[in-house]
Amino acid sequence: MPARADHRSTTPPAGSLLHGVALTPVAFVQAVMRAFEHRGLAGDDALKAAQIAPSDLNNPAHRVTAAQFEALSAAAMQQLDDEALGWFSRPLPWGSYGMLARASLSAPTLGVALKRWCRHHGLLTRDISLSLQTAGDDARIILTEHRPPGGDGTLREFCHVSVLRNVHGLACWLVDSRIPLRGASFTFDAPAHTDAYAVLFDGPARFGAEQTGIHFDARYLGLPIKRDEAAMTQMLQRALPIQVRPYRRDRLLVQRVRQLLSTRPQDTRNADDVAALLNTSARSLHRQLRDEGASLQALKDEVRRERAMNLLQRSGKPVKQVAEAAGFQNEKSFIRAFKGWTGMTPGEWRGQA
Repeated sequence: MPARADHRSTTPPAGSLLHGVALTPVAFVQAVMRAFEHRGLAGDDALKAAQIAPSDLNNPAHRVTAAQFEALSAAAMQQLDDEALGWFSRPLPWGSYGMLARASLSAPTLGVALKRWCRHHGLLTRDISLSLQTAGDDARIILTEHRPPGGDGTLREFCHVSVLRNVHGLACWLVDSRIPLRGASFTFDAPAHTDAYAVLFDGPARFGAEQTGIHFDARYLGLPIKRDEAAMTQMLQRALPIQVRPYRRDRLLVQRVRQLLSTRPQDTRNADDVAALLNTSARSLHRQLRDEGASLQALKDEVRRERAMNLLQRSGKPVKQVAEAAGFQNEKSFIRAFKGWTGMTPGEWRGQA
């Protein structure tokens, strides 16, 4: 969790803490309380600030809201002067994660910023290390454990989840864009609250894996940093929300949709098909494309036109086969669309190409 820059404005208004759906597992609340226990301190004041009853900690099925957990974390970080909340062998003093964030701000692209973040994180603690790895079109942020967090498995889980959500949230904030995850993996076994991971990470979660990490489309690494020092200062007043903010804008959405339409024409016949492949709804897909000044139909026409013209020009395939390869359900609809694009039938255009 990134550091706050000002102790006076770290928590949301008290009256709003219980608003929203309670999705954060009580196991994470218990992990924060263990940080107090390891220091021989009581965490009652932190629980009170978050409007969490001590009796709630005894109910494994209990959940708290994002605002409650933000208030709890902020109070605990201040009282313990430990932004890691007991994950590591030594506390991380107030401002540690803010320092890392500022060091990444001057990077030209997200890829450079994340490499800096991972490298500089090693200056804070040797208990874990972070690395950015790429393979083809896939980018991965890998967490390697050199010393397991103290206590039971709950604290270890809390550490892995928090570090990964922290770096993912910061990455989205730096480029002012949603960065959809292709998946998340964890070396620990599936916890009882596995269902919460669908909210914590927007891609499928895998447990008992060889590595802990998240992965996403590597093209996001090339996006330029959109934030400045003033925005950084403001963000650090309340940093936790960047982990849960549902960024509406996806700066690579048009490219991703175009690629799907181009490489999987038989699986992208309608909005529902495309949306399912992008782990979103058709309604959200249409809205996000509209925000980017595009539409699914226009992208479909563009990709189909390019594929059809290329096949007509460079192959001897019959028009019916070209229509199928371009993603049309039948030859008649293809001919009608082609005439709309060029004013000619596919056969006429092929004769002149």
